[in-house]
Amino acid sequence: MMEYTGKYWNMFVPLLKKSLKKRYGKAYTEELLQKTDTEYRDMLKRADDIGKDNPMASNLYECLIFLAVWKAADGKISVDDLREISREILATPFLKVMGLFINANKESGIKKIESMMVKDATWLDEHPQYKEYSWDFNFDKNRHKDGFYYHFTKCPLNTFARREGYLEVLPVMCDIDHITAGLMHAKLHREQTLASGGSVCDYWFVGDKMKNPK
Repeated sequence: MMEYTGKYWNMFVPLLKKSLKKRYGKAYTEELLQKTDTEYRDMLKRADDIGKDNPMASNLYECLIFLAVWKAADGKISVDDLREISREILATPFLKVMGLFINANKESGIKKIESMMVKDATWLDEHPQYKEYSWDFNFDKNRHKDGFYYHFTKCPLNTFARREGYLEVLPVMCDIDHITAGLMHAKLHREQTLASGGSVCDYWFVGDKMKNPK
């Protein structure tokens, strides 16, 4: 069970509301978000506890909002609709500010991405009680000459989706990785995901201006 916190709901839902109103109107959006709130809280109760203070927890908290609104819509929102809604939300101008701080076309930008991931992995090492359920970090600096690479063999979103029957929606969450990479002027090269039946979720970040990375 994940502890409920309104932080992610309050930050995320205004963006979601705007996108939904444009497509479905004000009245339906208000009704849908009330149902979504209930679904979201129930999902958190059923999700494995990865630690509220886990620096990766935002991924779980935010992605479950997407799953909850899709479930609450009861077929009115298709997977493709949800994909477009997620892209629209992540195109919000204030999110693009990330690009002012992290530019993967510079060595310092790749180092910042690496530093963030190492910091997340270090937190997990310091809180081993959550290792069974959280993402696991596997770094390999020798795999590629350019950029930064790591992979997961465990993902709590994949675990939840398989257990609860949301596998058809989960690829939308995987697509978000490519969008957030773009916010950092990076390109994510990926061969497989756990959601698609792969043995890992792989992440190879390089600058989006780099041609023929090795």
